[in-house]
Formats: sequence, structure tokens, C-alpha cells
Amino acid sequence: MKKLLIQLGLLIIVVFLSYKVYDSIMEPVRYEKATIDREKVIIEKLNNIKVLEIEYKKINSKYACSFDTLVDFYNLGMMPLVLKNGTVPDTLTEEQALEAGIITRDTTLIAIKDTLLKDVANFDIATIDLVPFTHGKVKFEIESSTVDRANFKVPVFEVRCYKKDYLAEIKEQDLLQNDLSIMNEDGKFPGLKLGSLTEPSTDGNW
Repeated sequence: MKKLLIQLGLLIIVVFLSYKVYDSIMEPVRYEKATIDREKVIIEKLNNIKVLEIEYKKINSKYACSFDTLVDFYNLGMMPLVLKNGTVPDTLTEEQALEAGIITRDTTLIAIKDTLLKDVANFDIATIDLVPFTHGKVKFEIESSTVDRANFKVPVFEVRCYKKDYLAEIKEQDLLQNDLSIMNEDGKFPGLKLGSLTEPSTDGNW
């Protein structure tokens, strides 16, 4: 009986140690998957913000400096839509056909919310400022400004969110902290960033 208990105890220890080894091997895999999956969702949202900012600049000659401004722009704003009447012959360019009176162009105004981001599934302008996977507790940081380029003031904007927020609830916190430390040592932004306040760019850091 004593021998059986010892064997059972050893079996439990072996199973436990095997699980710990497996868990340690799988930990970086889970961390990488959680990072990739969550950042994919956040990048999609940042790209929606980019669409709004670019359209806002077309109309206002500057970028929006707050999400309240972007929400009002989407809900209440109007944008020009150029309608073309007629058909361009194969032998002419559109501009030549326009000059010849074969086609005409009319510009009308349409509601931004009726056209912008209509193809984005489940798009909700009311939550455009919230960072996914933070349970509505964390908002994107947004700023706009200008930079000097060739004696001109060029509008710029930047939208930011942080890994420590959108990965706050994952199990692999030791790997997250190590990742953040490495990014800090390398001078990298510790999260996802769209645009720049120092360069006229609308690209992201992904």
C-alpha cells in the first residue's frame, strides 16, 4: 500500500512538472498570439480614424485635435461629391470630353455619415475613441499640430495607444514587461501609433 502511494505521488509530481514545462514552452506562443490578435483589431480601428482625419483635413485644411471634433464631423458634416453626366468616348480623355461638352460634372454635398466608412462592418462612431480590449476604460490619445516644411506650415496629427493597456489582462505579464523594457531600451514607442507630430506622415508604426 505504501509503495502504491509513493508511486501515485511520483506520478502526480511527474504530471505536474510536465505541465509546468509545457506551460513555459507555450507561454511565449500565447503572448505572441494575444499581441497579434489584439493589435490587428486595434490597427483596423486606427485606420478608420485615419480615414476620418484625412477627410477632415480635405475640408478644413487641418487635422482634428480631438475625438469630439471627429464625431461631430462624422455625424453632422457634409462632403462634396462630383457627379459625371455622359460617357467619355474611347478616343478622348475625360478632360477633352469635358471641354467638348460631351460630358458634364456637377458637384453636390452629401452627408459624411452616409458615405464614409459605410463598408466597415459594425462601425460605431460613438466608440471611435476607445481602445479595444480595455473594457471602455482607456481612450486613444490624439493630437494635431503643424510642422515647418519649405517655409510652409504643414498639418500633422498623431493617435496613440499603449501595450500596457490593451494587454493588461493577459496571463503572460512577465513577457509583457520584458517586451516593454526592450522597446524602451531601443527607443521604440511602447504600443501602436498612427501619424506623427514631427513628420508629415499618416502612416502607422506597425
